[in-house]
Amino acid sequence: MRKCLSIILLIFVPVLCFSQYLEKTPSGGLVDWTDQLIREVGIGAPNPNLPVGAQRASAIEAAKRVALRNLLERVQGMNITSEVTVQDYMVVSDVIYNRVEGAVRNFRVIDTRYKSDGSVEVEVEVPLSGIFGSVLPDYIPLGAQAPGYGGEPTSAVYTGLIVDSRGLGLRPALAPKIVDQNGMEVYGTGSVSRDYALQIGVVGYEKDLNRARANERVTNNPLVVKAVEVTGTHNTDIVISNQEANMIRASAQNLNYLQQCKVMLILD
Repeated sequence: MRKCLSIILLIFVPVLCFSQYLEKTPSGGLVDWTDQLIREVGIGAPNPNLPVGAQRASAIEAAKRVALRNLLERVQGMNITSEVTVQDYMVVSDVIYNRVEGAVRNFRVIDTRYKSDGSVEVEVEVPLSGIFGSVLPDYIPLGAQAPGYGGEPTSAVYTGLIVDSRGLGLRPALAPKIVDQNGMEVYGTGSVSRDYALQIGVVGYEKDLNRARANERVTNNPLVVKAVEVTGTHNTDIVISNQEANMIRASAQNLNYLQQCKVMLILD
């Protein structure tokens, strides 16, 4: 099996920026869990052995290689589920490794900064949907329709779901779950459309309730519930009360907002 790239285990530092949920890294990159993007930077020096006219181009290419390496390191440490990271999937087979690497290599350069010493700093960006899609085919089953819930359907018309998880230590993931107090799944990859999950992700994250309400993902009348605890090895899954779980299940019988991934999670 291919020897995987060595991982530098980094502790992401959450920061407040217009209430979006961002995780900054020591190398200057960040994961934007609200807009579902990952960004990294790379710095390259000109090759003095090349002609002067070719040195700037060589510095740009060197910076891109460093940015790519930084992206791979960040991506490998990301949580997919509460039990598994991207790295865990990558070591399963060369196929998954190549998919993730291919998704990361498909980065977009969003800024190039030229330094006075001749070095170049390049900032690159990759959508989280590309990372999610690279591990999705074999290892994360997606449902085509919302689960068939029992009970009486409600007449309330909701356009999305917001779960307020502040104060509980919730950590972001690509494919988290919402469960009731009995451990029964209320929302997860088994209840979403593959197309929507790949386009916008399974959930969105915010730090502010009002901004979450205004997010186009869940407007205009989202159902808001409060989490009672978080669970899972990486603290990425949410437990809600049985009463609120039944409310969601009842509304899901008439509406497809869960299938369309219209779910926002609020965290610190």
